[in-house]
Amino acid sequence: MMTTNEILNSQYKFFINGETLSYEFRLNALKKLYYAIKKRQDEISNALKSDLSKSGFESYTSEIGFSLMEIKYLTKNLKKFMKPKRVKTELLNFPANSKIYSEPFGNVLIMSPWNYPFLLTISPLAGAIAAGNTAILKPSNYSVATSKVMKDIISGIFHENYISLIEGDRYVNQDLLNLKFDYIFFTGSKAVGKIVMEKAAKHLTPVSLELGGKSPTIVDKSAKIALAAKRIAWGKSLNSGQTCVAPDYCLVHQSIANEFTLELKKAFIELNGENAENNVNYPKIINEKKYERLKGLLNSSDIIFGGAYSDLNEKIAPTIVNANWDSEVMKEEIFGPIMPIIQYEDLDDIITKIKSRPRPLALYIFTEDADIKNKILSRISFGGGCVNDTIMHLASSHMPFGGVGDSGMGGYHGKYSFDTFSHKKSVLDKFTFMDVKTRYGNNYEKDFNLVKKLLK
Repeated sequence: MMTTNEILNSQYKFFINGETLSYEFRLNALKKLYYAIKKRQDEISNALKSDLSKSGFESYTSEIGFSLMEIKYLTKNLKKFMKPKRVKTELLNFPANSKIYSEPFGNVLIMSPWNYPFLLTISPLAGAIAAGNTAILKPSNYSVATSKVMKDIISGIFHENYISLIEGDRYVNQDLLNLKFDYIFFTGSKAVGKIVMEKAAKHLTPVSLELGGKSPTIVDKSAKIALAAKRIAWGKSLNSGQTCVAPDYCLVHQSIANEFTLELKKAFIELNGENAENNVNYPKIINEKKYERLKGLLNSSDIIFGGAYSDLNEKIAPTIVNANWDSEVMKEEIFGPIMPIIQYEDLDDIITKIKSRPRPLALYIFTEDADIKNKILSRISFGGGCVNDTIMHLASSHMPFGGVGDSGMGGYHGKYSFDTFSHKKSVLDKFTFMDVKTRYGNNYEKDFNLVKKLLK
């Protein structure tokens, strides 16, 4: 069995031999990955059930299906993405043409989290493959069953000198981060993201950091209240709130707060049942440490709905709590099924409050008022989001998904995944049938005046 360093060295040799560069090689690798997932989707679903108690429906719609969609999109568009892009050539460079070539970075490290262990490993991997890289995958040690299935899939279709999945704890992470990669793609917490960036800086390795944060949801008085509540409850219930773009807290106009809260209660019950903590299809909290932390937040909150939990199942029912900006539940990302509601009267005031905090990964607006929508979108910086929905912006292969500031850097999905794992190489191809002598400045005054005209 090879060490991590030996695997990386083997991938380095494989890459410099040019094995991954052709369209045919990349296309074949994407197809292998696609059909292997299709063939073993029941095993993947069972693993997600074991790790997170996800239902088959949720496992497919939020992990397996998204992964297949992403691979299919890249497969369909790969030839177009790989084609050099011709751009305008300035008169100064006449006669010539200018092109941008997309070339792979080389040896890539992809570190994925436990909350969407399959999707957040396979989706960036598809981008790395499409761009022509080799990859070492390091999934979270918390989602053991899913990691095992992924390792079986990867080792069954790829040699480890091309794609390798390495299991293990944080010490394995440290060993990997001490090695020199050409690119690191990390999804996880801000705290670990800082460590990844620090380690990468020692080798001047570029990074993508997909982090998180407290993603606000603003419910304006013009919103369609029942629909807003249903979509917010769905976004909070998905994976039991353990989603980096989950609606973290609701800012609700005071004139509709009571009605919205009633509708949110109804929506949670409709989605998860009266006793969600005992619902076999309702996801569990990943481990005891995370579970106990969320119970602590419940104990410090003003609960207006829910609050039930099961120590046997390590499940916490969706819970609505009254909150203010100084509440315990507002001090850090919740990452669980607890929904604080803060009432507001003045939109400018909450915009100022949001802007005074770290920039969130997502923001959601529920309104029928275009002026309200445009005001929020123009004044608040965030990674991405939705108007009159939650979560679903990340389901697009046509828009980049990623954070800003504390919530991360870099984006991916579709063409943006290909671009993330590619270096854009600019090439000026100068023709030789003539040589413009002005550049050499032999006739100083005349040439200088001409250059000033061209460069102004």
